[in-house]
Amino acid sequence: MDARMMTDTQRNFHTAEKCLLTPYNLTPMRLDGVFSQMLAHRVDYADLYFQYARSEGWSLEEGIVKSGSFNIEQGVGVRAVSGEKTAFAYSDEISLPALQSAAQATRAIAAQGGRGLAPLLRHGSRLPPLTALYAPQDPIAALADTEKVRLLERLEGHARAADPRVAEVMASLAATWEVVLVARSDGHMVADVRPLVRMSLSVIMVDHGRREMGSAGGGGRFDYAYFTDAVLQDYARKAVHQASTNLAAKPAPAGAMTVVLGPGWPGILLHEAIGHGLEGDFNRKGSSAFSGRVGERVAAKGVTVIDDGSIADRRGSLSVDDEGNPTQRTTLIEDGILVGYLQDTLNARLMGVAPTGNGRRESFAHLPLPRMTNTCMLNGRHDPQEIIKSVKQGLYAANFGGGQVDITSGKFVFSAAEAYLIENGRITAPVKGATLIGNGPEVLQHVSMIGNDMALDPGVGTCGKEGQSVPVGVGQPTLKIDGLTVGGSSI
Repeated sequence: MDARMMTDTQRNFHTAEKCLLTPYNLTPMRLDGVFSQMLAHRVDYADLYFQYARSEGWSLEEGIVKSGSFNIEQGVGVRAVSGEKTAFAYSDEISLPALQSAAQATRAIAAQGGRGLAPLLRHGSRLPPLTALYAPQDPIAALADTEKVRLLERLEGHARAADPRVAEVMASLAATWEVVLVARSDGHMVADVRPLVRMSLSVIMVDHGRREMGSAGGGGRFDYAYFTDAVLQDYARKAVHQASTNLAAKPAPAGAMTVVLGPGWPGILLHEAIGHGLEGDFNRKGSSAFSGRVGERVAAKGVTVIDDGSIADRRGSLSVDDEGNPTQRTTLIEDGILVGYLQDTLNARLMGVAPTGNGRRESFAHLPLPRMTNTCMLNGRHDPQEIIKSVKQGLYAANFGGGQVDITSGKFVFSAAEAYLIENGRITAPVKGATLIGNGPEVLQHVSMIGNDMALDPGVGTCGKEGQSVPVGVGQPTLKIDGLTVGGSSI
């Protein structure tokens, strides 16, 4: 078939077949034989997850590109599910004997029974036609290494030109090109081709012996052409602004106060303090603060939270998840009412609901788990300036650094990388060392104003769960939260 006439589904499957099956003399019929081997025992479901990924990373420090790395990883994960039990084996060798050996290992979870032959594999059948959310180009091959180095050098130049107090610049560039193919025991095969790039910048500024750091960056599912001079200048401006702000900052006050969160990346607090608690496995096991609360009010009126893996080109997006299900926009909280959870196939089946396209894994060597993609709070009706003007005394958190959360209790601690006092309805002096301390479900109840300026983060998020890291996105509008505890220095 002429490549120009192929659908996205056919094009991705053709690439995956050429990369993952044909070189190893694997065919759908041979994969059927592997499933028949597993289904000779009583299992409810089985799948094969093939992956090929090549990645690179470049870093610049002290005006020199000090490291460059390139890595290729490939293999296949074999999973069998029986009830709540899961058996999993993987191999970094793609071959029929390796598949058969892994399939044999998974049979230990099931008693001898016999369920007949697996249905014949059909790529894309009975699944909705796949509309790729990103172009399948390989960013690593699309640009010469010398041009990648020049990108970092230009970024450094923009940062140093922005302010003479910039003493050190650290910049990095990374890309991955990943091809996955999922074959399932229900007879379906689906493939995805996933590009991902990211650029990061940190600057250290020195003024009268005081040193402060600022950072910026971004990326998504496209190639290096995204990083134009305008984008590089924006990263430099933001990193220098953050460091400059912290140079002028005084110690943050402490105590319970009104906090206003800025739009975009501050949604990481929503992701950590609330999003994880809405994942299906925690709720099926009853270990989340949101367990058993579907239909209840869990947030203030006006609070609507979604997870959407189907936004084009976003870092957290996937055309299909790592179980072969199309991603979608899933409403989790609607006008303050909890309406659902994020589901992979296993937890959805055990909870009697449909999967939401949130089965994700770090690689072929990991089991899929229900995970977030792009998690956002939707717009409210207030102008951001109206929100600021409503605060007599409080804190404006424009950017966040690290944080921790306890899924069971919902308690969290987050550090603000850039924050300011709000005094008499105006943003005034920058402050340093502010930490936000609270409980996710309680914070949702204390949201009193929601802005109309919802923004997504620039494409830098990585989420960890059970030792697995996956790229994610976050977003929110400006939010006013009453009575949040701020840790800092006492007034």
